[in-house]
Amino acid sequence: MLDYLSASVAFWMVMFALQEHLLKFRLDEIAHYWFLVISCSLFISWLLSGFITIMLMVSFRIDPFTFPNNLFLCAIAALIFGVFLTLGQWLILRQSKIIPNAFALVNTVVGIVIFALLVWLNEGTLDLIGNPIQGWKTALIFLVSGAITGGVTGKALDFYCERKEQRLFDIERKREEQEKLRRDRIQNEVFEKRRQDRERQERVDQQRKEQAEKEALERIRIKREIALEEERSWYEEHPEEAYGEWHDDE
Repeated sequence: MLDYLSASVAFWMVMFALQEHLLKFRLDEIAHYWFLVISCSLFISWLLSGFITIMLMVSFRIDPFTFPNNLFLCAIAALIFGVFLTLGQWLILRQSKIIPNAFALVNTVVGIVIFALLVWLNEGTLDLIGNPIQGWKTALIFLVSGAITGGVTGKALDFYCERKEQRLFDIERKREEQEKLRRDRIQNEVFEKRRQDRERQERVDQQRKEQAEKEALERIRIKREIALEEERSWYEEHPEEAYGEWHDDE
């Protein structure tokens, strides 16, 4: 029956089915639960809003086709739909790290506003009870409008997530570059410190070597002076022998 219920089914089902198709790469493994949770939320909302509407009509004798009673009942239905749809989407989106949970509320508000405009523009062709075939053009309008709404909102969120992922990739790339530069700087500092330590050790070794050579030469000089001094003292103590050695040489 192409009435208010069938129009809302055409709008919401197509809207969320198309969103699931566009966001399946963003929702990962929970994408298959998107349409299921939305369908359950819509079904519960329809039952609850219908029950409350009937209770209000019976208890307070509210005419749903007169102003402002129709506006009051539509506001209650919109509130119930908004709460359950937002809750269902939030339960799915809270499992995702890249899609913001605020999309649940924004998506629901956008859908309700567009659906309300469609109902207001096509109010003359929507009947509470009517011919199943009558109003197929209206159903087509709601079907196309749901597809457009779901496509625009889903693609907008997909574009937002893509830009967000790109920013995250850029941040990660810059972080890796900075980390590489920091590692290179540390390696250069370590290499330079080792080179300076090696040069310092080489200078110390060279100084020690030169000092050892100087000490060795000094010891040789001292030994030579001692030997000469001993020889001179011996000649002074034994002049005859020294004269004899000199005479023999002559």
